[in-house]
Amino acid sequence: MQQTIQKPKRQILNYINIFRGLAILLIVVGHTMQIGNPNTWINNISFEIFTGGTALFIFISGFLFQHLSDKYEYKTYLKKKWTNVILPYMITAIPGIILCFTLPVVYGNPFDGLNPIAQIGIFLTTGRVQNVPTWYIPMICIFFLLADIFLILERKKILYKLLPFLFLVTLFIPRMSLELENLVGLSYMEKYAEYIKYVLNGFVHFASIYILGMYFSANKDKINLCYKYRWLSICIMIIISAADVYFLHKFNIMNNTISKIFLTLIVLGYLYHYDEQIKKCGWFNNSMDIIAKYSFSIFFIHWYVFFAFNEIFKTSKVLPVNSTEELFISLLIAILRFITVTGASMLILVIIKKLLDKLNIKNTRAFIGV
Repeated sequence: MQQTIQKPKRQILNYINIFRGLAILLIVVGHTMQIGNPNTWINNISFEIFTGGTALFIFISGFLFQHLSDKYEYKTYLKKKWTNVILPYMITAIPGIILCFTLPVVYGNPFDGLNPIAQIGIFLTTGRVQNVPTWYIPMICIFFLLADIFLILERKKILYKLLPFLFLVTLFIPRMSLELENLVGLSYMEKYAEYIKYVLNGFVHFASIYILGMYFSANKDKINLCYKYRWLSICIMIIISAADVYFLHKFNIMNNTISKIFLTLIVLGYLYHYDEQIKKCGWFNNSMDIIAKYSFSIFFIHWYVFFAFNEIFKTSKVLPVNSTEELFISLLIAILRFITVTGASMLILVIIKKLLDKLNIKNTRAFIGV
């Protein structure tokens, strides 16, 4: 009788797993720890330091896509993305959609008054209205749909030769701004067009980061260079960050993705170099493993907790700073808000997961992303 030989289960890359945990924490930091009045040095510096975690998340997406590509089959790949990404995105969008309908002014729904079915279609195809960070999902879906093309270009040894051009695109096509006040006076269709442009702009802007992730996955031996030249990367990152803050303050122009590219390489280099030591540090490795496991779920729900925190404690999204004393108070509130949003998000997710387990729902990932 012929025995079926099972392929060994693919080993999890610990350094990428830890990276994923750190990336989601930086995303939450970016939303919870912005301080300073608009167009002030404090505000610009806090924006430069704390925001931009999306770049790290996209790098990891590209890295893992290439890492798993030996088992790739387009239809199976898209089915998995439907189950593991799009379904939980749609389910976790429900609280945001309810808030858009019940608290349109407070929550910020520029499509209030439009047919509810049309609104839901707009919400799910743009992501940003009902749950601000999830604009990422419609954007990453474009990468999913182009998966075949990426792998064909990689096999033909063309894909990574495009990186210099793609980096120029990232440099000269920064992320567009989309504020509710700028939508006043536009028709519903014009507003929808702005949200679609925002998603497409994100795809064009971040394409270089996704392909860079694929490159380092395909050439893991090159990760050592990230550590070897870490001080050069750190110096370049600081210079670019300082220039970015200056241009933002002087000309209202910014592109903090560039500094986050160098941050990505620095973090990758350190995690790869110290991977064995990190594994031996049980409390840190285990804690980050749990955060990494829940990373997508935290991404899906943390904005709701952030909104609730601001409503309960009457704090603004960007905490004001009008004096030295207020600077310390705002920093303290920002830190407490970050800890509360992260902790409460984790607690809510653990409770929901346990409830789903008790209901004998095997694939809880399709509901909440974990």
